[in-house]
Formats: sequence, C-alpha cells, structure tokens
Amino acid sequence: MSGQGRQAKILSDAQVRAALGHVESSSRYPERDRVMILLSVKAGLRAKEIANLTWSMVTDAEGALGDAIHLPNSASKGRNGGRTVPLNPLLWEALADLHANRGDEVRPDAHIIHSERGEGYSAAAVQVWFARLYSALGFDGASSHSGRRTFITKAAKRIVEAGGSLRDIQELAGHSSLATTQRYIQGDSRAKQNVVRMI
Repeated sequence: MSGQGRQAKILSDAQVRAALGHVESSSRYPERDRVMILLSVKAGLRAKEIANLTWSMVTDAEGALGDAIHLPNSASKGRNGGRTVPLNPLLWEALADLHANRGDEVRPDAHIIHSERGEGYSAAAVQVWFARLYSALGFDGASSHSGRRTFITKAAKRIVEAGGSLRDIQELAGHSSLATTQRYIQGDSRAKQNVVRMI
C-alpha cells in the first residue's frame, strides 16, 4: 500500500488458523489454498507475486524444494520488488505437500498457484480469492494485503530478537524505502510503555 485509503486489516493468529481450517475442510483444492494463505501471511507476498510464483523460484537446480523464495523483479513490482524470502517451516511443508500432490505437473516454469484448468491466476483473481475467503469467514476489513501487512508487522516485532533491524524487514518486504515499510507496521502501545520503562 502506498499510504492512500484505508490500510488492510492485520490478521490475528486465531484468524489465520480459522482461514487454514476453512480451506482444509471446505476447499476442493486444500493443498493449493493452504499454500496461498501461507505465501501471504508467512512470506508477505503481494497478490501479483503469489500469481507470478513458479516452481523455479522455490526449487534448486535438481528440482528439490529449497529453503527460500527467490523472487525476481519481473515477478514483483518491476525494478526493485524482487527479493529472497527464507521459507517459514509451515510454508515449506505446505509447498512440499503441493509439490508431491502435483507430481508430473511440476515444471520449473509452471505456476504454483493455478486454476483447475492449469492456467495461472492473475493478480486480480488472487485478490478476489482472498476477498471471498475473508468475507465467508466474516473478517471485516481484511483483503489480499492483510497477510502481507500481518507478516511485516510480526516480523518487525521480532527482528531485534533475531539480531536484525528494520532494514532487514524492508528487504524482506521488497520496499524501496524504509518509510514505506514503516507505514505497514501497526504500533503497539503496550510495547511502547515497556520500552520506555527499560530505558
């Protein structure tokens, strides 16, 4: 988001679990749909990036699942959206399940997220998919960008523990400026009180 309009709602852990449970119990394609949710909340990918993701971006030269998403600029926002995002263990498992489920369909240039006809989704189709999911679950104000904003906010809260800084979050998010990253992060008044006591 570039600051215009209302920001997408951040999802709670309970909401993420509910979304995963919903696709597990009611989707015709639970493996694919689980991957879609986790690409959003555990890798912070934009709708366009989810749509453009191919197996070559998550596998090594032998076709085995790697430990990171290698997103080129062409799959993102052009000049500077490309980046490398380490794979969260839950996302790695979901991708491994989908990889095994797809079998012969897995080719380096094949889209990870596609329709039953084998056609890749457009960014708009990904946005609509998330809108329908969150509407069915009654998540007011949530959109395809909610997972991304959730990822960036959670990562920002934990990055100091991991020995990093907001600059690392900026790189994970694929933002050209730190100011953009900061607009994504939801503040926490309790954390502000705690840090002031620690100074």
